[in-house]
Amino acid sequence: MSRVGKYPVELPAGVSVAVADSVLTAKGKLGELSLALTDLVEAKVEGAAVVVSPRGSSGRARTMWGTTRALVASMVRGVSAGYTRELEITGTGYRAAVQGSNLVMNLGYSHDVVYPIPPGIRISCEKPTSVKIEGIDKRQVGQVAAELRGFRGPEPYKGKGVRYSTETIRRKEGKKK
Repeated sequence: MSRVGKYPVELPAGVSVAVADSVLTAKGKLGELSLALTDLVEAKVEGAAVVVSPRGSSGRARTMWGTTRALVASMVRGVSAGYTRELEITGTGYRAAVQGSNLVMNLGYSHDVVYPIPPGIRISCEKPTSVKIEGIDKRQVGQVAAELRGFRGPEPYKGKGVRYSTETIRRKEGKKK
């Protein structure tokens, strides 16, 4: 059984955390995030750390203990350093560009894929074949990256499509003569 919840979340310099009315709020140089706490756990700020503890000994309280601690740690890292996800586009004629508040991608369809950039997310394209997604909310950054990858996922024969920069594609052998 995991014991993630036992460890306090250390607060780096420049990050402040406040708990009021079962809502935990983290403020840092990049912005502010808040988390609604459940009745099963409580969070306290002790010195330069946040301590999460369960309010009971039920199995549900223990699972929420570790989950809440992980969410608080993600919030603290997000407001202090932020999160980044990079995508690579592979394929002849496949490219992406930021136009105003939209990301426009050419992915081999008869039309361009226009993706409106959500608030709180910054998208940049240094090269036409690379997309960089930045933000303070880990869940939102991952969700945007997954949605962009979903427009044309990588295929196993030639490797064409949108993939994460850290992802490796298992290639299949083509037709034999």
